Amino acid sequence: MQKHTVSLLVDNEPGVLSRVTGLFSGRGFNIESLCVAETLDPSVSRITLVTRGDDAVAEQIKKQLNKLVNVLKVQDLTGTEYVEREMALIKVQARAESRAEILRIVDIFRCKVVDVSPTHYTIEVTGTGGKLAAILALLKPMGIKEIARTGAIALSREKK
Repeated sequence: MQKHTVSLLVDNEPGVLSRVTGLFSGRGFNIESLCVAETLDPSVSRITLVTRGDDAVAEQIKKQLNKLVNVLKVQDLTGTEYVEREMALIKVQARAESRAEILRIVDIFRCKVVDVSPTHYTIEVTGTGGKLAAILALLKPMGIKEIARTGAIALSREKK
């Protein structure tokens, strides 16, 4: 099953997100990640969601989303040129013997430490899903206490 990144422009009104997610759950489709925020126009929000399925399933989802009243535009970015990023906050144990190694990893991945306590660092990392998976794999042996991820956000690339 192929990953599909779908970008929606919707009216920024109560209940719109519920109708979009209801469409997925009502048809037995899973949403792997979901991000919603206002655009430059405060009356419009962008929803970026990631789901899995073959091309027929993706086409069905797209058609169903286009039928929803408050949906202004639906774009399946899969197979097109687009920029995708995700952000995570990772709270990792910072024992005296591992602090220098954690800071080296932060430097290599161009992240930042956004909070420090006597026993933990909280790291902010932004990048592709692959970058997040790579840093998590390196930090896991040191003791990840907590993680919060935004899910994917994406914009199509402009033609050159």
